[in-house]
Amino acid sequence: MSKRFYITTAIDYVNGEPHLGHAYEKIITDVIARAHVAMGEEVFFLTGLDEHGQKVEQTAVRAGKPTQQFCDELAATWQAFAKKLGLINADFVRTTSEQHKRVVQTVLSRLNDAGQFERRHHKGWYSTKEETFLTDKDRNEDGTWDAKWGEVIELEEDNFYFFLGKHQQWLIDHIEANPDFVQPDYRRNEVLGFLKNNDLADLCSSRPKERLSWGIPFPFDENYVTYVWFDALTNYISIPAAHGDSCVLDGLGLKAADFDKGAEGLSLWPADVHVIGKDILRFHTVYWPIMLKAMGLPLPKQVLVHGWWQKAGEKMSKTTGNVVEPIAVIDEWGLDAFRFYVVKELDIGPDGNWTDDGFASRYSAELANGLGNLVNRSLKMLGRYRDGKVPARNDELAKEVEAAVAETVEHLKSAKLQAGLQTIWRLIDRANQYVDQTAPFKLAKDPEQSSRLDEVLYNLAETVRGLAVLLWPYLPDASTKIYRQLGLGGEPNRLSLANWGGLTEGHQIGEPEPLFPRKDLAKKD
Repeated sequence: MSKRFYITTAIDYVNGEPHLGHAYEKIITDVIARAHVAMGEEVFFLTGLDEHGQKVEQTAVRAGKPTQQFCDELAATWQAFAKKLGLINADFVRTTSEQHKRVVQTVLSRLNDAGQFERRHHKGWYSTKEETFLTDKDRNEDGTWDAKWGEVIELEEDNFYFFLGKHQQWLIDHIEANPDFVQPDYRRNEVLGFLKNNDLADLCSSRPKERLSWGIPFPFDENYVTYVWFDALTNYISIPAAHGDSCVLDGLGLKAADFDKGAEGLSLWPADVHVIGKDILRFHTVYWPIMLKAMGLPLPKQVLVHGWWQKAGEKMSKTTGNVVEPIAVIDEWGLDAFRFYVVKELDIGPDGNWTDDGFASRYSAELANGLGNLVNRSLKMLGRYRDGKVPARNDELAKEVEAAVAETVEHLKSAKLQAGLQTIWRLIDRANQYVDQTAPFKLAKDPEQSSRLDEVLYNLAETVRGLAVLLWPYLPDASTKIYRQLGLGGEPNRLSLANWGGLTEGHQIGEPEPLFPRKDLAKKD
Protein backbone atom coordinates (compact mmCIF):
# COMPACT_ATOMS: atom_id res chain seq x y z
CA MET A 1 0.00 0.00 0.00
CA SER A 2 1.39 3.40 -0.97
CA LYS A 3 2.14 5.89 1.78
CA ARG A 4 -0.49 8.53 2.44
CA PHE A 5 0.26 12.19 2.95
CA TYR A 6 0.10 12.31 6.75
CA ILE A 7 -0.50 15.70 8.38
CA THR A 8 -1.29 16.52 12.00
CA THR A 9 -2.27 19.40 14.22
CA ALA A 10 -1.06 19.59 17.79
CA ILE A 11 -3.52 17.92 20.11
CA ASP A 12 -5.42 20.38 22.25
CA TYR A 13 -5.33 20.35 26.02
CA VAL A 14 -8.83 19.45 27.16
CA ASN A 15 -9.18 21.82 30.11
CA GLY A 16 -11.03 24.62 28.37
CA GLU A 17 -13.08 25.75 25.37
CA PRO A 18 -11.82 26.12 21.78
CA HIS A 19 -10.59 29.59 20.79
CA LEU A 20 -9.34 31.42 17.69
CA GLY A 21 -5.84 29.96 17.90
CA HIS A 22 -7.24 26.42 17.87
CA ALA A 23 -9.49 27.26 14.91
CA TYR A 24 -6.63 28.83 12.95
CA GLU A 25 -4.32 25.85 13.38
CA LYS A 26 -7.01 23.41 12.33
CA ILE A 27 -8.04 25.45 9.30
CA ILE A 28 -4.56 25.94 7.89
CA THR A 29 -3.92 22.22 8.39
CA ASP A 30 -7.19 21.45 6.63
CA VAL A 31 -6.26 23.71 3.69
CA ILE A 32 -2.93 21.90 3.33
CA ALA A 33 -4.66 18.52 3.58
CA ARG A 34 -7.25 19.47 0.96
CA ALA A 35 -4.53 20.84 -1.30
CA HIS A 36 -2.84 17.45 -1.32
CA VAL A 37 -6.18 15.76 -1.99
CA ALA A 38 -6.55 18.16 -4.92
CA MET A 39 -3.09 17.12 -6.12
CA GLY A 40 -4.38 13.56 -6.36
CA GLU A 41 -2.80 12.20 -3.17
CA GLU A 42 -4.38 10.03 -0.51
CA VAL A 43 -4.37 12.07 2.68
CA PHE A 44 -4.63 11.25 6.38
CA PHE A 45 -5.30 14.30 8.55
CA LEU A 46 -5.14 13.82 12.32
CA THR A 47 -6.30 16.12 15.09
CA GLY A 48 -7.51 15.45 18.60
CA LEU A 49 -7.11 15.93 22.34
CA ASP A 50 -4.51 15.71 25.07
CA GLU A 51 -6.54 14.57 28.08
CA HIS A 52 -4.00 13.79 30.80
CA GLY A 53 -2.08 15.89 33.28
CA GLN A 54 -2.44 17.88 36.45
CA LYS A 55 -4.38 20.79 34.95
CA VAL A 56 -7.08 18.47 33.61
CA GLU A 57 -7.34 16.67 36.93
CA GLN A 58 -7.54 19.92 38.89
CA THR A 59 -10.14 21.43 36.56
CA ALA A 60 -12.29 18.29 36.82
CA VAL A 61 -12.10 18.46 40.62
CA ARG A 62 -13.18 22.10 40.57
CA ALA A 63 -16.09 21.12 38.31
CA GLY A 64 -17.08 18.40 40.77
CA LYS A 65 -16.88 15.65 38.15
CA PRO A 66 -14.96 12.39 37.75
CA THR A 67 -11.98 13.14 35.52
CA GLN A 68 -12.92 10.73 32.74
CA GLN A 69 -16.48 12.07 32.63
CA PHE A 70 -15.11 15.60 32.49
CA CYS A 71 -12.89 14.62 29.54
CA ASP A 72 -15.72 12.82 27.74
CA GLU A 73 -17.99 15.85 27.96
CA LEU A 74 -15.33 18.24 26.72
CA ALA A 75 -14.28 15.82 23.98
CA ALA A 76 -17.79 16.02 22.55
CA THR A 77 -17.45 19.82 22.45
CA TRP A 78 -14.10 19.65 20.67
CA GLN A 79 -15.29 17.06 18.15
CA ALA A 80 -18.29 19.25 17.35
CA PHE A 81 -15.87 22.16 16.92
CA ALA A 82 -13.83 20.21 14.37
CA LYS A 83 -17.02 19.44 12.47
CA LYS A 84 -18.06 23.10 12.61
CA LEU A 85 -14.77 24.03 10.92
CA GLY A 86 -15.49 21.64 8.04
CA LEU A 87 -12.34 19.60 8.59
CA ILE A 88 -11.57 16.48 6.54
CA ASN A 89 -9.69 14.80 9.40
CA ALA A 90 -9.50 11.03 9.05
CA ASP A 91 -9.27 10.36 12.78
CA PHE A 92 -9.59 12.16 16.09
CA VAL A 93 -7.17 11.03 18.76
CA ARG A 94 -7.94 10.99 22.47
CA THR A 95 -5.03 10.19 24.73
CA THR A 96 -7.35 8.42 27.17
CA SER A 97 -8.10 5.74 24.55
CA GLU A 98 -6.83 2.23 25.17
CA GLN A 99 -5.04 2.08 21.80
CA HIS A 100 -3.03 5.18 22.64
CA LYS A 101 -2.18 3.96 26.14
CA ARG A 102 -0.95 0.66 24.68
CA VAL A 103 1.48 2.42 22.36
CA VAL A 104 2.75 4.82 25.05
CA GLN A 105 3.45 1.98 27.46
CA THR A 106 5.16 -0.02 24.72
CA VAL A 107 7.40 2.94 23.91
CA LEU A 108 8.26 3.42 27.60
CA SER A 109 9.09 -0.26 28.05
CA ARG A 110 11.29 -0.43 24.96
CA LEU A 111 13.16 2.72 25.87
CA ASN A 112 13.69 1.47 29.40
CA ASP A 113 14.93 -1.89 28.14
CA ALA A 114 17.37 -0.01 25.91
CA GLY A 115 18.76 1.89 28.90
CA GLN A 116 17.25 5.24 27.90
CA PHE A 117 15.87 6.07 31.37
CA GLU A 118 17.53 6.74 34.71
CA ARG A 119 15.84 7.20 38.06
CA ARG A 120 17.11 10.29 39.88
CA HIS A 121 16.39 12.36 42.96
CA HIS A 122 15.66 15.99 42.22
CA LYS A 123 14.95 19.07 44.28
CA GLY A 124 13.92 22.22 42.48
CA TRP A 125 11.30 24.63 41.27
CA TYR A 126 8.15 23.38 39.54
CA SER A 127 5.52 25.22 37.46
CA THR A 128 2.14 23.73 38.23
CA LYS A 129 0.59 25.60 35.29
CA GLU A 130 3.04 24.26 32.70
CA GLU A 131 3.67 20.99 34.55
CA THR A 132 7.42 21.29 34.18
CA PHE A 133 10.52 21.74 36.35
CA LEU A 134 12.30 25.09 36.11
CA THR A 135 15.84 26.27 36.69
CA ASP A 136 17.28 29.66 37.62
CA LYS A 137 17.70 30.28 33.87
CA ASP A 138 13.92 30.50 33.68
CA ARG A 139 13.75 33.41 36.15
CA ASN A 140 13.37 37.05 35.18
CA GLU A 141 16.42 39.27 35.56
CA ASP A 142 15.14 40.46 38.94
CA GLY A 143 14.84 36.88 40.16
CA THR A 144 11.06 36.63 39.94
CA TRP A 145 9.14 34.09 37.93
CA ASP A 146 7.31 35.19 34.79
CA ALA A 147 3.52 35.08 34.96
CA LYS A 148 3.48 32.47 32.18
CA TRP A 149 4.68 29.87 34.71
CA GLY A 150 1.72 30.44 37.02
CA GLU A 151 2.29 29.19 40.55
CA VAL A 152 5.90 28.04 41.07
CA ILE A 153 6.55 25.71 43.99
CA GLU A 154 9.60 23.90 45.35
CA LEU A 155 9.48 20.13 44.88
CA GLU A 156 11.70 17.30 46.03
CA GLU A 157 11.06 13.87 44.56
CA ASP A 158 12.38 10.90 42.56
CA ASN A 159 11.53 10.61 38.88
CA PHE A 160 12.60 8.84 35.71
CA TYR A 161 14.70 10.90 33.31
CA PHE A 162 14.93 10.27 29.58
CA PHE A 163 18.37 10.89 28.11
CA LEU A 164 18.27 13.88 25.78
CA GLY A 165 21.73 15.38 26.17
CA LYS A 166 23.70 12.62 24.48
CA HIS A 167 21.72 13.18 21.26
CA GLN A 168 22.29 16.93 21.12
CA GLN A 169 24.95 17.04 18.40
CA TRP A 170 23.07 14.49 16.32
CA LEU A 171 19.98 16.69 16.38
CA ILE A 172 21.96 19.80 15.42
CA ASP A 173 23.44 17.89 12.48
CA HIS A 174 20.01 16.65 11.40
CA ILE A 175 18.43 20.11 11.44
CA GLU A 176 21.36 21.62 9.56
CA ALA A 177 21.31 18.86 6.95
CA ASN A 178 17.53 19.10 6.48
CA PRO A 179 16.61 22.80 6.17
CA ASP A 180 12.91 22.02 5.59
CA PHE A 181 12.63 20.07 8.84
CA VAL A 182 11.65 23.20 10.79
CA GLN A 183 9.82 25.98 8.95
CA PRO A 184 9.70 28.97 8.64
CA ASP A 185 13.47 29.48 8.56
CA TYR A 186 13.53 31.80 11.57
CA ARG A 187 11.96 29.08 13.71
CA ARG A 188 14.65 26.70 12.50
CA ASN A 189 17.28 29.25 13.48
CA GLU A 190 15.62 29.62 16.87
CA VAL A 191 15.92 25.88 17.53
CA LEU A 192 19.52 25.77 16.36
CA GLY A 193 20.34 28.79 18.51
CA PHE A 194 18.90 27.04 21.55
CA LEU A 195 20.75 23.80 20.86
CA LYS A 196 24.10 25.45 20.18
CA ASN A 197 24.01 27.74 23.20
CA ASN A 198 22.64 25.45 25.90
CA ASP A 199 23.50 22.05 27.33
CA LEU A 200 20.42 19.95 26.73
CA ALA A 201 19.05 18.70 30.05
CA ASP A 202 17.51 15.25 30.26
CA LEU A 203 13.72 15.09 30.27
CA CYS A 204 11.82 14.29 33.46
CA SER A 205 9.37 11.79 31.99
CA SER A 206 7.37 10.64 35.02
CA ARG A 207 5.28 12.03 37.83
CA PRO A 208 4.75 10.28 41.20
CA LYS A 209 1.21 8.92 41.55
CA GLU A 210 1.00 10.41 45.02
CA ARG A 211 1.11 13.84 43.36
CA LEU A 212 -0.66 13.09 40.07
CA SER A 213 -2.87 10.09 39.41
CA TRP A 214 -4.42 11.20 36.11
CA GLY A 215 -1.98 9.84 33.58
CA ILE A 216 -0.82 6.70 31.79
CA PRO A 217 0.82 4.36 34.34
CA PHE A 218 4.52 3.65 33.91
CA PRO A 219 4.69 0.01 32.79
CA PHE A 220 7.84 -0.74 34.81
CA ASP A 221 7.02 1.16 38.01
CA GLU A 222 3.44 1.31 39.24
CA ASN A 223 4.22 4.26 41.50
CA TYR A 224 4.50 6.63 38.53
CA VAL A 225 2.46 7.98 35.65
CA THR A 226 3.78 9.36 32.36
CA TYR A 227 4.72 13.02 31.97
CA VAL A 228 1.98 14.57 29.89
CA TRP A 229 4.24 15.67 27.01
CA PHE A 230 5.85 12.26 26.64
CA ASP A 231 2.31 10.91 26.45
CA ALA A 232 0.98 13.62 24.12
CA LEU A 233 3.75 13.54 21.50
CA THR A 234 3.33 9.80 21.10
CA ASN A 235 -0.14 10.34 19.60
CA TYR A 236 1.50 10.99 16.25
CA ILE A 237 2.57 7.34 16.09
CA SER A 238 -0.14 5.71 18.21
CA ILE A 239 -2.79 6.46 15.60
CA PRO A 240 -0.71 5.08 12.70
CA ALA A 241 -0.11 1.98 14.83
CA ALA A 242 -3.84 1.64 15.45
CA HIS A 243 -4.46 1.79 11.68
CA GLY A 244 -1.92 -0.95 11.01
CA ASP A 245 1.07 1.11 9.90
CA SER A 246 3.88 -1.42 9.46
CA CYS A 247 6.66 1.14 9.99
CA VAL A 248 5.45 1.90 13.52
CA LEU A 249 4.26 -1.61 14.37
CA ASP A 250 7.50 -3.28 13.30
CA GLY A 251 9.59 -0.56 14.93
CA LEU A 252 7.84 -1.01 18.28
CA GLY A 253 7.34 -4.77 18.10
CA LEU A 254 3.55 -4.50 18.00
CA LYS A 255 1.04 -6.40 15.88
CA ALA A 256 -1.89 -5.10 13.82
CA ALA A 257 -4.12 -7.58 15.62
CA ASP A 258 -3.52 -5.61 18.82
CA PHE A 259 -5.73 -2.83 17.44
CA ASP A 260 -9.33 -2.69 16.22
CA LYS A 261 -8.39 -0.77 13.06
CA GLY A 262 -5.12 -2.57 12.46
CA ALA A 263 -6.43 -4.63 9.56
CA GLU A 264 -6.57 -1.48 7.45
CA GLY A 265 -2.80 -1.64 7.05
CA LEU A 266 -2.43 2.05 6.23
CA SER A 267 1.02 3.42 5.47
CA LEU A 268 1.31 6.74 7.30
CA TRP A 269 4.58 7.19 9.17
CA PRO A 270 6.71 9.27 8.94
CA ALA A 271 4.45 12.29 9.16
CA ASP A 272 4.80 14.68 6.26
CA VAL A 273 3.89 17.75 8.31
CA HIS A 274 3.29 18.50 11.99
CA VAL A 275 1.46 21.84 12.20
CA ILE A 276 2.04 23.49 15.60
CA GLY A 277 2.02 26.84 17.40
CA LYS A 278 5.26 28.60 18.27
CA ASP A 279 4.75 28.03 22.01
CA ILE A 280 5.40 24.29 21.70
CA LEU A 281 8.32 24.52 19.28
CA ARG A 282 10.90 22.93 21.58
CA PHE A 283 8.72 19.91 22.39
CA HIS A 284 8.31 19.09 18.69
CA THR A 285 11.77 19.96 17.39
CA VAL A 286 13.95 18.80 20.30
CA TYR A 287 12.16 16.26 22.52
CA TRP A 288 10.14 14.51 19.82
CA PRO A 289 12.97 13.90 17.30
CA ILE A 290 15.20 12.48 20.05
CA MET A 291 12.37 10.27 21.32
CA LEU A 292 11.90 8.89 17.80
CA LYS A 293 15.62 8.32 17.31
CA ALA A 294 15.75 6.40 20.58
CA MET A 295 12.78 4.31 19.40
CA GLY A 296 14.48 3.63 16.07
CA LEU A 297 11.70 5.29 14.07
CA PRO A 298 12.06 7.80 11.19
CA LEU A 299 11.61 11.48 11.94
CA PRO A 300 8.74 13.58 10.57
CA LYS A 301 9.58 15.40 7.37
CA GLN A 302 8.57 18.84 8.59
CA VAL A 303 7.42 20.80 11.62
CA LEU A 304 5.49 23.84 10.37
CA VAL A 305 5.19 26.55 13.00
CA HIS A 306 2.53 29.26 13.08
CA GLY A 307 2.19 32.40 15.19
CA TRP A 308 -0.42 33.73 17.58
CA TRP A 309 -3.40 36.02 17.15
CA GLN A 310 -4.08 39.27 18.89
CA LYS A 311 -7.34 41.18 18.73
CA ALA A 312 -7.24 44.87 17.89
CA GLY A 313 -3.54 44.97 18.74
CA GLU A 314 -3.89 43.47 22.21
CA LYS A 315 -3.47 40.04 23.73
CA MET A 316 -6.73 38.10 23.81
CA SER A 317 -8.18 37.64 27.27
CA LYS A 318 -11.48 36.25 28.49
CA THR A 319 -11.11 38.37 31.61
CA THR A 320 -11.23 41.62 29.62
CA GLY A 321 -13.64 40.26 27.00
CA ASN A 322 -11.08 40.87 24.26
CA VAL A 323 -11.69 37.60 22.44
CA VAL A 324 -12.90 36.22 19.12
CA GLU A 325 -15.47 33.44 19.36
CA PRO A 326 -14.98 31.35 16.18
CA ILE A 327 -18.37 29.65 16.34
CA ALA A 328 -20.18 32.97 16.75
CA VAL A 329 -18.33 34.41 13.74
CA ILE A 330 -19.13 31.33 11.64
CA ASP A 331 -22.80 31.43 12.63
CA GLU A 332 -23.06 35.09 11.60
CA TRP A 333 -20.83 35.22 8.51
CA GLY A 334 -20.50 31.64 7.30
CA LEU A 335 -17.69 29.10 7.54
CA ASP A 336 -15.97 30.04 4.28
CA ALA A 337 -15.82 33.70 5.27
CA PHE A 338 -14.09 32.71 8.51
CA ARG A 339 -11.68 30.37 6.72
CA PHE A 340 -10.92 33.06 4.15
CA TYR A 341 -10.15 35.75 6.69
CA VAL A 342 -7.77 33.76 8.89
CA VAL A 343 -5.77 32.44 5.93
CA LYS A 344 -5.71 35.68 3.91
CA GLU A 345 -4.98 37.86 6.95
CA LEU A 346 -2.17 35.80 8.48
CA ASP A 347 0.68 34.02 6.77
CA ILE A 348 2.00 30.89 8.47
CA GLY A 349 4.75 32.02 10.81
CA PRO A 350 4.29 35.56 12.14
CA ASP A 351 1.74 36.76 14.67
CA GLY A 352 -1.53 38.23 13.42
CA ASN A 353 -4.06 40.80 14.44
CA TRP A 354 -7.80 40.22 14.20
CA THR A 355 -10.04 43.25 13.92
CA ASP A 356 -13.80 43.08 13.51
CA ASP A 357 -13.71 45.98 11.06
CA GLY A 358 -11.00 44.25 9.05
CA PHE A 359 -13.08 41.09 8.86
CA ALA A 360 -16.17 42.98 7.70
CA SER A 361 -14.11 44.92 5.19
CA ARG A 362 -12.55 41.80 3.66
CA TYR A 363 -15.96 40.13 3.51
CA SER A 364 -17.47 43.07 1.66
CA ALA A 365 -14.61 43.92 -0.69
CA GLU A 366 -13.10 40.53 -1.49
CA LEU A 367 -15.86 37.98 -0.98
CA ALA A 368 -19.12 39.79 -1.73
CA ASN A 369 -17.91 42.41 -4.24
CA GLY A 370 -14.94 40.44 -5.56
CA LEU A 371 -15.61 36.74 -5.91
CA GLY A 372 -19.37 36.76 -5.34
CA ASN A 373 -20.04 39.59 -7.78
CA LEU A 374 -17.85 38.02 -10.49
CA VAL A 375 -19.61 34.67 -10.32
CA ASN A 376 -23.08 36.16 -10.10
CA ARG A 377 -22.83 38.62 -12.96
CA SER A 378 -20.90 36.23 -15.23
CA LEU A 379 -23.53 33.52 -14.93
CA LYS A 380 -26.45 35.91 -14.98
CA MET A 381 -25.25 37.39 -18.28
CA LEU A 382 -24.81 33.91 -19.71
CA GLY A 383 -28.36 33.10 -18.66
CA ARG A 384 -29.80 36.38 -19.92
CA TYR A 385 -28.02 36.56 -23.28
CA ARG A 386 -27.57 32.86 -24.19
CA ASP A 387 -30.29 31.10 -22.19
CA GLY A 388 -27.61 29.62 -19.96
CA LYS A 389 -25.92 27.70 -22.78
CA VAL A 390 -22.13 27.89 -23.02
CA PRO A 391 -20.87 29.35 -26.34
CA ALA A 392 -18.01 27.94 -28.36
CA ARG A 393 -14.61 27.83 -26.71
CA ASN A 394 -12.43 30.93 -26.80
CA ASP A 395 -8.99 31.26 -25.23
CA GLU A 396 -8.61 34.98 -24.61
CA LEU A 397 -8.00 34.55 -20.86
CA ALA A 398 -6.52 31.05 -21.12
CA LYS A 399 -2.87 32.01 -20.59
CA GLU A 400 -3.69 34.20 -17.59
CA VAL A 401 -5.78 31.47 -15.98
CA GLU A 402 -3.17 28.81 -16.69
CA ALA A 403 -0.45 31.01 -15.19
CA ALA A 404 -2.56 31.57 -12.06
CA VAL A 405 -3.23 27.84 -11.77
CA ALA A 406 0.47 26.97 -12.04
CA GLU A 407 1.43 29.63 -9.51
CA THR A 408 -1.26 28.56 -7.04
CA VAL A 409 -0.23 24.91 -7.29
CA GLU A 410 3.39 25.80 -6.49
CA HIS A 411 2.27 27.83 -3.48
CA LEU A 412 0.10 24.97 -2.23
CA LYS A 413 2.92 22.45 -2.62
CA SER A 414 5.06 24.49 -0.24
CA ALA A 415 2.19 25.40 2.15
CA LYS A 416 2.36 29.07 1.15
CA LEU A 417 -1.37 29.39 1.76
CA GLN A 418 -1.62 33.15 1.96
CA ALA A 419 0.39 33.54 -1.25
CA GLY A 420 -1.91 31.04 -2.96
CA LEU A 421 -4.99 33.04 -2.01
CA GLN A 422 -3.33 36.24 -3.17
CA THR A 423 -2.70 34.67 -6.58
CA ILE A 424 -6.31 33.52 -6.82
CA TRP A 425 -7.58 36.97 -5.91
CA ARG A 426 -5.42 38.59 -8.56
CA LEU A 427 -7.19 36.36 -11.07
CA ILE A 428 -10.58 37.37 -9.62
CA ASP A 429 -9.63 41.03 -9.92
CA ARG A 430 -8.45 40.44 -13.48
CA ALA A 431 -11.73 38.76 -14.43
CA ASN A 432 -13.76 41.60 -12.92
CA GLN A 433 -11.57 44.04 -14.83
CA TYR A 434 -12.24 42.00 -18.00
CA VAL A 435 -15.98 42.48 -17.51
CA ASP A 436 -15.50 46.22 -17.22
CA GLN A 437 -13.21 46.37 -20.26
CA THR A 438 -15.33 44.24 -22.58
CA ALA A 439 -18.74 45.55 -21.34
CA PRO A 440 -20.79 42.52 -22.40
CA PHE A 441 -24.01 44.33 -21.47
CA LYS A 442 -23.18 46.81 -24.25
CA LEU A 443 -22.15 44.09 -26.69
CA ALA A 444 -25.55 42.44 -26.14
CA LYS A 445 -27.29 45.51 -27.55
CA ASP A 446 -25.44 45.27 -30.88
CA PRO A 447 -26.37 42.26 -33.07
CA GLU A 448 -23.13 42.68 -35.01
CA GLN A 449 -21.17 42.02 -31.80
CA SER A 450 -22.85 38.67 -31.18
CA SER A 451 -19.72 36.60 -31.82
CA ARG A 452 -17.66 38.88 -29.61
CA LEU A 453 -20.24 38.52 -26.86
CA ASP A 454 -19.92 34.74 -27.18
CA GLU A 455 -16.17 35.01 -26.71
CA VAL A 456 -16.49 37.17 -23.61
CA LEU A 457 -19.16 34.99 -22.02
CA TYR A 458 -17.13 31.84 -22.58
CA ASN A 459 -14.00 33.38 -21.06
CA LEU A 460 -15.91 34.53 -18.00
CA ALA A 461 -17.69 31.22 -17.43
CA GLU A 462 -14.51 29.18 -17.91
CA THR A 463 -12.52 31.46 -15.61
CA VAL A 464 -15.22 31.06 -12.96
CA ARG A 465 -14.97 27.29 -13.35
CA GLY A 466 -11.21 27.41 -12.89
CA LEU A 467 -11.63 29.55 -9.80
CA ALA A 468 -14.00 27.01 -8.29
CA VAL A 469 -11.26 24.39 -8.57
CA LEU A 470 -8.51 26.62 -7.17
CA LEU A 471 -10.68 27.67 -4.24
CA TRP A 472 -11.67 24.19 -3.11
CA PRO A 473 -8.85 23.76 -0.54
CA TYR A 474 -9.64 27.16 0.94
CA LEU A 475 -13.40 27.68 0.56
CA PRO A 476 -14.88 24.22 -0.04
CA ASP A 477 -18.54 25.26 0.36
CA ALA A 478 -18.32 28.23 -1.99
CA SER A 479 -16.26 26.20 -4.45
CA THR A 480 -18.89 23.47 -4.62
CA LYS A 481 -21.70 26.03 -4.93
CA ILE A 482 -19.95 27.62 -7.91
CA TYR A 483 -19.66 24.21 -9.54
CA ARG A 484 -23.36 23.56 -8.99
CA GLN A 485 -24.29 26.95 -10.41
CA LEU A 486 -22.25 26.06 -13.48
CA GLY A 487 -24.38 22.94 -13.82
CA LEU A 488 -21.42 20.65 -13.16
CA GLY A 489 -21.56 17.43 -11.16
CA GLY A 490 -19.02 16.00 -8.77
CA GLU A 491 -16.62 17.95 -6.61
CA PRO A 492 -14.08 20.50 -7.87
CA ASN A 493 -11.49 18.72 -5.74
CA ARG A 494 -8.76 17.96 -8.28
CA LEU A 495 -6.43 20.71 -9.45
CA SER A 496 -6.16 18.99 -12.82
CA LEU A 497 -9.77 20.08 -13.40
CA ALA A 498 -8.55 23.69 -13.57
CA ASN A 499 -7.05 23.10 -17.01
CA TRP A 500 -8.55 25.54 -19.48
CA GLY A 501 -11.38 24.34 -21.72
CA GLY A 502 -13.44 22.24 -19.34
CA LEU A 503 -16.73 23.87 -20.33
CA THR A 504 -18.03 22.51 -23.62
CA GLU A 505 -20.18 24.28 -26.19
CA GLY A 506 -23.87 23.90 -25.47
CA HIS A 507 -23.44 22.97 -21.80
CA GLN A 508 -26.39 24.20 -19.76
CA ILE A 509 -25.46 26.07 -16.58
CA GLY A 510 -27.63 26.22 -13.48
CA GLU A 511 -29.21 29.14 -11.69
CA PRO A 512 -26.84 31.71 -10.12
CA GLU A 513 -27.31 32.49 -6.44
CA PRO A 514 -25.39 34.91 -4.21
CA LEU A 515 -22.34 33.23 -2.66
CA PHE A 516 -21.65 35.87 -0.05
CA PRO A 517 -24.74 38.00 0.50
CA ARG A 518 -23.94 41.61 1.26
CA LYS A 519 -24.45 42.57 4.87
CA ASP A 520 -25.32 45.78 6.62
CA LEU A 521 -21.86 46.81 7.76
CA ALA A 522 -23.09 49.67 9.92
CA LYS A 523 -21.93 49.25 13.49
CA LYS A 524 -24.58 47.82 15.75
CA ASP A 525 -25.47 49.46 19.02
